[in-house]
Amino acid sequence: MRIYISADIEGVAGVVNPQHGAMGNAEYERARRLMTQEVNAAIAGAFAGGATEVLVNDSHGDMRNLLPDELDERAELIIGKPKPLNMFEGLTPDHAGIICLGYHARARAPGILAHTVNGFAFGRIHLNGLELGEAGLYGAYAGSIGVPVILLTGDDCLQSETKDLFPDALYAVVKQSLGQRAARNLAPERARALIRAKSEEAVRGAGGMKPFRLDGPYRLEVEFNTPALCDLAAVIPVATRLDAVTIALEPSSTEHAVRWINTLSALSAILR
Repeated sequence: MRIYISADIEGVAGVVNPQHGAMGNAEYERARRLMTQEVNAAIAGAFAGGATEVLVNDSHGDMRNLLPDELDERAELIIGKPKPLNMFEGLTPDHAGIICLGYHARARAPGILAHTVNGFAFGRIHLNGLELGEAGLYGAYAGSIGVPVILLTGDDCLQSETKDLFPDALYAVVKQSLGQRAARNLAPERARALIRAKSEEAVRGAGGMKPFRLDGPYRLEVEFNTPALCDLAAVIPVATRLDAVTIALEPSSTEHAVRWINTLSALSAILR
């Protein structure tokens, strides 16, 4: 049984500040080690639950945060970017389930370090009328190839936001949000123990979990944080500008919706 882990950092126990996710400071070095340890807990749980293969994809920032020399040697690791499917690169239909580790709530919602894909660029993203964060957007892509999200780890706001999208999935809530940059956290050892236990349980039950699916035709609406960012996106010939900060696209699939979002994210760097 093949299990896929997509690892972000904002939902890791002890992570509460943008410095924790930004290279070049001691707080980041501490956070990336905590991230790696939580991934190891999920890997251990997955193998205990019956996994025969685990693939981990580093899904935060420039996607070279996990410490390869400290990762459980039984797993394989994807690091670096750009890569075609970004946070779910390497996912294939023969994976039995996905663990979204260290995930967070969507932009403009309560939750620790809440944002959607690119905090500088995006205010809200709707796909077929649903406002979705990273878990929902990538979960919809996974559903399109028949793979369910079986476990999400992060704060309580992530759970409340996504439980209707993934009603069969398990959750490891490792911290309670007290605001955008403050949380009541489990101690790292307790967080890892919880993740390991939930990972084992989720993998054992993966066969009974249903994927999150969105049927076409597809409409993607992206609200930017400034009109200047929307000016930039509106140059794309297939984009329709809806107002000062919003464009609409009509992707042919959820995969193409994800690719458009990542393209727009990369394009926004011009205005940083």
